[in-house]
Amino acid sequence: MLSRTFASLGIPGFRALWFGMLLLMAAVNIQMLARGYLAWELTKSPIAVVVVGAGFAPPILLLSLYGGAVADRISRKKIIQFGQVGMLTIILTVGISISTGTITIYHLVAASVAQGTIWAFLMPARQTIIGQLVNEDQITNAVALNSSGMSLMTVAAPAIGGLIYGFAGPAVTYYVMAVLTAVALLLTGLVPGIAPVAHAKRRIWGDIKEGLVYTLHNRTVLVLLLVALSTALLAMPFRTLLPVQIEEVFKKEVEALGLLLSMVGVGALIGSLVIASLSKNNHRGWVLLITSMLSGVTIMLAAATTSYAVAVVIMVFIGLGDSGRRALNSSLIMEQTDEEHRGRVMGVYMMNFGLIPLGALPLGFIASSFDVRIAFGLAGAALLVSAIGYTALTDLVRKL
Repeated sequence: MLSRTFASLGIPGFRALWFGMLLLMAAVNIQMLARGYLAWELTKSPIAVVVVGAGFAPPILLLSLYGGAVADRISRKKIIQFGQVGMLTIILTVGISISTGTITIYHLVAASVAQGTIWAFLMPARQTIIGQLVNEDQITNAVALNSSGMSLMTVAAPAIGGLIYGFAGPAVTYYVMAVLTAVALLLTGLVPGIAPVAHAKRRIWGDIKEGLVYTLHNRTVLVLLLVALSTALLAMPFRTLLPVQIEEVFKKEVEALGLLLSMVGVGALIGSLVIASLSKNNHRGWVLLITSMLSGVTIMLAAATTSYAVAVVIMVFIGLGDSGRRALNSSLIMEQTDEEHRGRVMGVYMMNFGLIPLGALPLGFIASSFDVRIAFGLAGAALLVSAIGYTALTDLVRKL
């Protein structure tokens, strides 16, 4: 079981991609904490925190289809490298703004939007290059290991980032992120260059249309995308509003936020490693549906508690639920898609993240007008109902 769990890391190209991803995701997770807390310090507004946290979503919604088509036309390695250069530029710009005392909430919103633009191209390329670096029967293992690396950074990075932010301030925190991103760029250079899977035979909008038609006619992929949509709308905004819960409910500071996010990562790391060990005979569709239900239940429990210690434990189970969304959902979509269309289908998958404001903004208004716990409770209940609905109404996922 252990050898099966880490099998894909024996491939040098995937190993270089994986270590580069570790460092990039360390920077991203520190940034989620730093940017959210800095937005709260600058404004003391839950709505402002949500806007900054969800600012990446509109460009992802608008550009992911284009990014997926580009991933089928251009070297995916080059797309990843250009994306990392863009991330580094944005991080350094914000860090310098903090150092010079010119930082405003508008800088943070602009940075979030710019990173969303980059993410719309970088993520379809990152996900689909995995299928080129490993064998077809190793896709679930490789995607789950990719997710476990993200989860590992969700464990370590926020706690470290919270300490850096608390003791050295936001500027130093951003410079640390810049160093991590720069080293990730160097590691990505070790990934072998792979030729594009498709040739530019027509206008790119023709490719996008073909990808949408392919997705609509692949019913299993369509249902898996709907499962991803419900978790993006209802589970992701939960993290965005955690800074509000930390201060208003638990009466604590940024270091406490780092620990909560790290506990989410602990659960997601455990879950994704278990998923990496699964074979096609392990009822993976049921695992996906159960982890979605688990996310709904645990978010409702997080809404109910006023104890920080209890919340720390709950976050581990929220992370377990996250592992199904992060690892299993995307790997099943890739398995059910042919290589020629994977970039475009993953572009559609990325659009789910662009729809996060549809869940985040209403929850922000509820938290601002009533209580953040009410917002969490409604999100968790809606996620649980949707997961039960997918389980009861179709067997397309249950049979995977």
